Amino acid sequence: MRKLKVTEMGRISPQEFQKARKTPIVVVLDYVRSLYNVGSVFRTADAMRLEGIYLCGITATPPNIEIHKTALGAEDTVSWQYFCNTEDAVASLKNEGYTIMAVEQCEGSTMLNEFRPDSDKKYAIILGNEVKGVQQHIVDMADGCIEIPQFGTKHSMNVSVTAGIIIWDMMQKSYLHLC
Repeated sequence: MRKLKVTEMGRISPQEFQKARKTPIVVVLDYVRSLYNVGSVFRTADAMRLEGIYLCGITATPPNIEIHKTALGAEDTVSWQYFCNTEDAVASLKNEGYTIMAVEQCEGSTMLNEFRPDSDKKYAIILGNEVKGVQQHIVDMADGCIEIPQFGTKHSMNVSVTAGIIIWDMMQKSYLHLC
């Protein structure tokens, strides 16, 4: 086996990315404090060609060198918006017809392995602060909660890892992807 060179991978250019059809998922970062997590979510959003990212509250915005360290330029390709508070972001998404799913451990949450996204819907997934998670009043605004089953001693996973797991799972289950 031989590793492929970047020139052999058939990637689209940033200009083509801007014009290309997007996967109907928006990631909402609810007061995420780590700029490295923010950058990593940008990179995943680029890889999966998501519609965009909503950055809320204390979540940092580009341009920022620490975001760039993990985004590696995806902060320049993925569409993003900043909201002073997450409530406004969620209200905007609801007005645009998105199904809002908080990623959180809640009473009545749907385990990821049981969640079946509808390929006819567009989704917003809300990821919360590294310590406090998704704010309760934001959970209350959501149409549902998705929870990743966990079997160790910790009660949570890294925000950017969680984003990758949720996005990939949703895309492969519902064919929301573009391939």
